[in-house]
Amino acid sequence: MAEAAILAALKVTGDVLASELAEIVVSHTSNIGLTFASLKSSINNISRELRVMKGYLDEMKTDDEDSKSQAAWIQEVQKLANHIEDIVAEFVHLVGNNKFDGISFYVRTMVKKPKVFIALKKIASELSEIEKSLKHLAELKERWVTKNTKIRKNLDYSNEYSHIGAVSAHFIDEDNIVGIEENRIVLTNWIIGKKPQLCIISVWGMGGVGKTTLVTNVFKRERKNFDCHAWVSISQSYTIENILRNIISEMCKHEHNIPIDTTNMDLRGLKENLTDLLKEMKYLIVLDDMWDPKAFLDIRDTLIDNHRGSRIVITSRMAEVANLARETKRLELKPLSKKESWNLFCRKAFHLEKNYECPPSLEKWAREIVSKCDGLPLALVSLGGVLSLFDKIESEWKRVYDQLSWELDNNSSLGPLKNILIQSFHYLPRYLKNCFLYCGLFPEDSLLARKRLIRFWVAEGFIEQKGRSTLEEVAEGYLQELIHRSMLQVVEKNSSGRVKRCRMHDTLRELAIYLCRKENFGLLQKNSKTVNFNTSIRRLSIVKLREEINHDVHLPQLRTFMSFDPTVPSSLLISLILDKSRYLAVLNLEGLLIKTVPDEIGDLFNLRYLGLRGTKVKLLPKSIGKLNNLQTLDLMNSQIQKVPDGIVELKKLRHLFAQVRVDPTYRTFRALAGISLPKGIVYLKELQTLQALESNAIIVRELGNLTQLRSFRIMNVKENYSAELCRSLSKMSSLSYLSIYASNENYLLQLEGLKFPPQLQKLTLFGRLKEQMLKSPLFQNSGEGIQTLRLGWSQLQEDPLPSLSHLKNLTWLDLQKAYNGTKLNFKAEWFPKLKYLSLRQMPNLVQVEMEQGTMVILEMIQLWELEQLVEIPKGIEHLINLKWMVCKYMPAGFGELASGIHQLFHFRCHVIQVAADTK
Repeated sequence: MAEAAILAALKVTGDVLASELAEIVVSHTSNIGLTFASLKSSINNISRELRVMKGYLDEMKTDDEDSKSQAAWIQEVQKLANHIEDIVAEFVHLVGNNKFDGISFYVRTMVKKPKVFIALKKIASELSEIEKSLKHLAELKERWVTKNTKIRKNLDYSNEYSHIGAVSAHFIDEDNIVGIEENRIVLTNWIIGKKPQLCIISVWGMGGVGKTTLVTNVFKRERKNFDCHAWVSISQSYTIENILRNIISEMCKHEHNIPIDTTNMDLRGLKENLTDLLKEMKYLIVLDDMWDPKAFLDIRDTLIDNHRGSRIVITSRMAEVANLARETKRLELKPLSKKESWNLFCRKAFHLEKNYECPPSLEKWAREIVSKCDGLPLALVSLGGVLSLFDKIESEWKRVYDQLSWELDNNSSLGPLKNILIQSFHYLPRYLKNCFLYCGLFPEDSLLARKRLIRFWVAEGFIEQKGRSTLEEVAEGYLQELIHRSMLQVVEKNSSGRVKRCRMHDTLRELAIYLCRKENFGLLQKNSKTVNFNTSIRRLSIVKLREEINHDVHLPQLRTFMSFDPTVPSSLLISLILDKSRYLAVLNLEGLLIKTVPDEIGDLFNLRYLGLRGTKVKLLPKSIGKLNNLQTLDLMNSQIQKVPDGIVELKKLRHLFAQVRVDPTYRTFRALAGISLPKGIVYLKELQTLQALESNAIIVRELGNLTQLRSFRIMNVKENYSAELCRSLSKMSSLSYLSIYASNENYLLQLEGLKFPPQLQKLTLFGRLKEQMLKSPLFQNSGEGIQTLRLGWSQLQEDPLPSLSHLKNLTWLDLQKAYNGTKLNFKAEWFPKLKYLSLRQMPNLVQVEMEQGTMVILEMIQLWELEQLVEIPKGIEHLINLKWMVCKYMPAGFGELASGIHQLFHFRCHVIQVAADTK
């Protein structure tokens, strides 16, 4: 667990040496004796020691015979590396904020800034002591850590795993489901039963036995038979309001972009809205991993029995919860048989072998390992996935078995499943361990958004530069590895197939929380009556507090603070942190009911991530300009409309989110708004994300300086500087996401001079477009890489489809008030990769025709507020892969025709309708 600490310490020492800050101090203190003379040498020596330590840890295996002594030594390395990072960061702060301009350093600091002199003198002394400690650690290793620790040379887990990149270790895949067929038939029959009464079904058993796997499989197969469906995880720290909000949110997802804003709803409002949503629907709801029957009883009156054959499925580890269902509708899952266990394990461990056969030389140890898993599918899949990376050598597999047995026999505080799953953690590459543990700092029912999780990892210093790849690109590779190793599960992918959101299995999350405490990595505070924070805590995540925080809380080593409890006493907590946690790197206050940010925030010289998303904050203090190390500033959906001019001093800023959602239904032109930024923002050359900027002529002219931008959204674009905007955008060669909004729906977007970079994948244009633009080389040649295209208020008179059909890689096409004509014709062989099609708010559209062979893999079509369209698209039966048809605010006669889609597709296509009178 020392890797992240060493990487962070190496980063700060490297920055010092590269900037020669130490040399500056030494050169101005030569007349004060030896106090500072050896400062640069000390930092250099420390940096060399850290590099060698890192190399040793990279090569070292975790399953050596003397793991206790080695673990103790690594823990001491971690503590010292943390201390080095703090001390050197303090030095950089002091030197960087005090100019050395040739005036006698001694006189100036002693007379004008004596505290600076004293602090630097203390740092020089501590660095000298750190050198001694490093030497002592080396001696300890030689003296106590077993010398014959076997080091696997040239081991590169990443390269090994690349051979099986296409094989996911996610155990709910069809190929990895073993031994559930009988239970699947039972559960399926209960769900699709003909009785119209609401039926409550429970699936229960011990953790890791496959409850979620079974229910997921049946849920995916049978949800098409219901008008709406929702899957909601119930955390141990649930609230009734959150459960209801999550159900409403899940239901609204299937109605696509017509969310019900539940943010400020009270309990009564939430219940009324959910009841209205369900009263005419045949619904399927899964309440996953419920711990307390009260969680269901509190919402039972909202889940109405409308006699349409609705079903509720509850999964739990508790028999008491399972008893919510009638005895005839309770399904208890048992561990797999020996035969089933062996079959499942071999599918994971020997997935590259013919018929998943185990080599004879490994069978003895493979069967011993399978027996230790005791029939638990999660353990079999997880451990099998890890072993698939090992050489097929008997001695290697014996060593794994020996280590597994030691854990089971000696760590009685862990349940059998944790003992098995901990091996999955042990065999993670060292660079993934901190990333995995960090996921355990989020609440139990959290869905981890790929992009946001990556930004946290980067801010924490977990990610190491690799070649020309950005840190974010390297981190995405780490995320994929964790998914492939079953340490994270994919919940949602975007239309391009990239992971959008993932989650941590409950049992793995418990393992992560346990290891966070054990390794002093971090603390997850939840539902505790007392708040006893260890002063050595490096990361603190508050999920729920039931008592007030002690005013004497002192967390001097805290590097990360996140709060997920909106009721937490925010002002007091923030004041305590800002006053006593000087080294903070991540401060995420998303969703808290705070209205102001104290000016003291500027004293957090080490801050790299500041999250104020969804807060009530209206203004940022001027001191924000002092946060020289800030990488991510997230102000999205806060109440901030303008930032201080000092933001232009944040030279390391990589991601700036400042977009505000004005219209949650996205039916108006100005559904989104950006933020006003000072002119100097264009000199923040490390910016990769800027969403969203309210444009003006001065800023547009200089935007071309932001050559590192990957994601850019600009609002309020006027005709008179469209040409300047094109010139600036054409210099952004790294753009993959571009969104341009005109000042109003009648303004013309004159983008003829724009050149799309080859990496551009997502494009949004809101505003009038010239007819010839879609026929220009900009779309015909330069836009080949575009996968997602949204055109809004384009007001085109000619059918845009012939021009857009040249975009062969489109997976998502959204036309909102884009076409004023009467007919759209999708011809054969057009849009071969399109999965999602949305036709919205085109008042003159009378007919949509689809020829056989068009959009051959389309999965979803959305028809929204097409006032003149009174018949279903002609030829829609040719869309053989269509799964969803969403009709919103369509003419009254259209609804009856759409209802027949069920039969047309033999019930493979799910139809959702929202009536016009519910606008």
